[in-house]
Amino acid sequence: MKTFIGPRLRRLRREKNQTQAQMAKALGISISYVNMLEKNERSVSVPVLLQLFQTYGVDWREIADEDEAATLANLRSAFQDPLFENHVPDLAQLRSLMSDAPDVTQSFLKLLTVYRSATDRLLSLTNASETDLRLLSASPESVVHDFFRQNRNHFSELEEAAENFWQDERPQSDDLYATMKAYLRDRHGLTTRVVPVSDMPDTLRQYFADRKEIHLSEGLDHPNRTFQLAHTLGLIEKSDVIEELLSRLNIDDEAGLNRCKVELANYFAAAVLMPYDAYLEEALACKYDFAHLSLRFGVSFEQACHRATTLQKDGAEGVPFFFLRIDKAGNVTKRFNSTGFNLAEYGGACPRLNVHTSFRNPGSVVPQLVEMPDEGRFFVFARTVNRPKFTRHSLDKRLVVAMGCSIDNLEQIGYSETLRSTPQQFTEIGINCRICPRANCDQRAHNAILLNEPVDVMRKGTTRYAT
Repeated sequence: MKTFIGPRLRRLRREKNQTQAQMAKALGISISYVNMLEKNERSVSVPVLLQLFQTYGVDWREIADEDEAATLANLRSAFQDPLFENHVPDLAQLRSLMSDAPDVTQSFLKLLTVYRSATDRLLSLTNASETDLRLLSASPESVVHDFFRQNRNHFSELEEAAENFWQDERPQSDDLYATMKAYLRDRHGLTTRVVPVSDMPDTLRQYFADRKEIHLSEGLDHPNRTFQLAHTLGLIEKSDVIEELLSRLNIDDEAGLNRCKVELANYFAAAVLMPYDAYLEEALACKYDFAHLSLRFGVSFEQACHRATTLQKDGAEGVPFFFLRIDKAGNVTKRFNSTGFNLAEYGGACPRLNVHTSFRNPGSVVPQLVEMPDEGRFFVFARTVNRPKFTRHSLDKRLVVAMGCSIDNLEQIGYSETLRSTPQQFTEIGINCRICPRANCDQRAHNAILLNEPVDVMRKGTTRYAT
């Protein structure tokens, strides 16, 4: 992967009060090479990164622009908003903005995030006051999503902690629950109790630190009981690691911090149950067959899918995936992303996305090729997952999990085999109707914000919003 360091190298040089000639001499490279590096016209080599560390004491991870692709994807998505209908810069302009004004770029994206969050909430709330300042803050879910994406959905500190947990060898999958119970009892004096649903009607797990007890609902199946114990273990033993990661957020929103804490503990639990190297090896061998992976590692289908989004360790990367979980109404209930695909947060996913079809085919994987408004192309597959159902009177709580990746990775995904055998047909989709620029869409639910389609009283379109 090419690494560009232009803005950060320029900032470092100015902090040292050096000219390009002085920096070139210090690094043992030509002035022209320094100039091209600062303009992002050349990627930086490993020897130069090492020399930067030796000369200036700068960790290459602090200067290498690893999130360039994510930033570029966010910029391209931002300018899909109808607000910029007549002012959409081309790719060269966006790269120039990132190179010449990185702080302005990040400020712009932050401002747009706040704008979208406020707009979404105003649309979803009734009797909302325009002066309600709480509408201007990002939701806890947005905080989690942005934090994870900034870190490429990968946290090496938690991976290392999970790897060190199994000092000898990971137990067989059917022994994991008993092993976790015994570890919590012997190491921390904690008793694990499976509690009737009637005693915890609205709770699946409860940790009582003062009583040294963990209560698990009997509604949880075996894999999820194991996962909840691993989650609790992360909160207890790895609180220092989690707090250090949370300090990077630089926010004081308690709800956002707590939501991130929960997801980081979930990350640790997944890494413990699905060790990185073993999971990646098996995933590549079975071409990301998540039903197989869930059985091999003793986890749920959803947990196996979610783990795949975190396989982004330098030098040992898996396929970059995005992850969506959607309810029957089309609401996005969970999202994680290590791709250039842009995920809806509010208002439902695009109805042309086949994730919704999955509810009519429970347990079956539904594949699809899609194209975004910016012409980005992705492979998406979805399957239903079940939620605990306690009595015969319980409502169906089934959800759909969707995974997707760039079509560049199509050959690596077994679920794409049926599509590869036929002429590739891409379905044109958008993020959601609120910001989708596609005219005459036969599935449009409402006009995009700030996009007023003309109304022809003499004509009936495919929807009330079609021109």
